[in-house]
Amino acid sequence: MARESTQIRQEQIKKAVLSIITDEGLHHVSARNLAKRIGLSEGAIFRHFATKKDIIKGIMDDVTVDLIGSLRTIVLSPIKSEKKIFQYLCRNIKYLSENKGITMLLFSEAAHLGDKELKNKLNQILMEQKQFIIKIVKDGIAEGVWGKKIVPEDFAMLYLGIPITFNIEFILNKDNFVIENFCKRMYSLIINTLRK
Repeated sequence: MARESTQIRQEQIKKAVLSIITDEGLHHVSARNLAKRIGLSEGAIFRHFATKKDIIKGIMDDVTVDLIGSLRTIVLSPIKSEKKIFQYLCRNIKYLSENKGITMLLFSEAAHLGDKELKNKLNQILMEQKQFIIKIVKDGIAEGVWGKKIVPEDFAMLYLGIPITFNIEFILNKDNFVIENFCKRMYSLIINTLRK
């Protein structure tokens, strides 16, 4: 049987970390459980990532490329703000549903380990999302569809709570949870808040 490339193994390891978090909880992420889940030896795990921190950094880099990159494309698109915020919201929710456990991992590891590099990466991810929402709201105000009394910075902070709420709801009710309904409900709430 041919050996998988380092890139493929790294992807498998990152996906396994998120899978373990979703299925068993963060405290079950260990080299032994990762090796068992992927079918590798514990030593093989560390041939692909030197440390657990390197795995987390790899996941954060994926968030920056995959999520932040696609959100940036939406924000910079020429579509109207109401459609833009819907696409932005639904893309954010879809990414989180496809990468279960990512929010728990990022906040738990970056915020609680006291690692400055991880905290900076997490902060960068959050600040970019905040700036994206600020831009969408300012564009909607400029288009005349949203109220001028809205403070874009405050609304952006409010918006950042939606993905956290999604994760809580998704974890607690994953068998009965319909992502599309969540996206539509949150969109309706957002539009009612922003309209004149």
